[in-house]
Amino acid sequence: MSGVKRLIVMDVDSTLINEEVIDLLGEEAGIGAQVAEITDRAMRGELDFKEALSERVGLLAGLPASVFDRVLARVTFTTGALELIGEAHARGWEVGVVSGGFHEVADRVVERAGIDHCLANRLEVSDGVLTGRTCGDVVTRELKRETLLRWAGECGVDPANTVAIGDGANDIPMIQAAGIGIAFCAKPATRAAAPYSITERNLLRALDLIDALA
Repeated sequence: MSGVKRLIVMDVDSTLINEEVIDLLGEEAGIGAQVAEITDRAMRGELDFKEALSERVGLLAGLPASVFDRVLARVTFTTGALELIGEAHARGWEVGVVSGGFHEVADRVVERAGIDHCLANRLEVSDGVLTGRTCGDVVTRELKRETLLRWAGECGVDPANTVAIGDGANDIPMIQAAGIGIAFCAKPATRAAAPYSITERNLLRALDLIDALA
């Protein structure tokens, strides 16, 4: 087992957690099937992610901000996620998540899991309700890649010692930029583009792969 310091960066929705938060928000708005269909096409790379996000967020206008608590109660960690994070920390590694989802849920997931770094989108709320818009820069596929490399620099980790794990088409650039890029229970385009692939829904398999390559 190598003593090298690593940085593991994961997607959140359908990777760190089992759910797609945007789809849960859609269900709360009574338009779950409509939102989920857009999500699936975006994750397959059939739609521009930024445009698909804008369309889905627009459909959430009018939802009360209290919806985040209801959605958080439905979120479950993927098998092996907490164990992977715990073992990474035991080895002196750092763990980050970069998500096309939302800080309003991701921040609390990150706190529960003890994750070191987090970047996600932020939903605009006015007078206690969602406006149907996001705030600030949208987390695009390019920003995911840039964030992986920026965090590596900040952590003093050689890019060759980074690990990226994700399932959607918007994860491809960071998967390809990492020293070890892993498609996790991923869409076909992501599996095809990734150097490594895990098909069992257990994030500890990522640790097995890292150790096998060390």
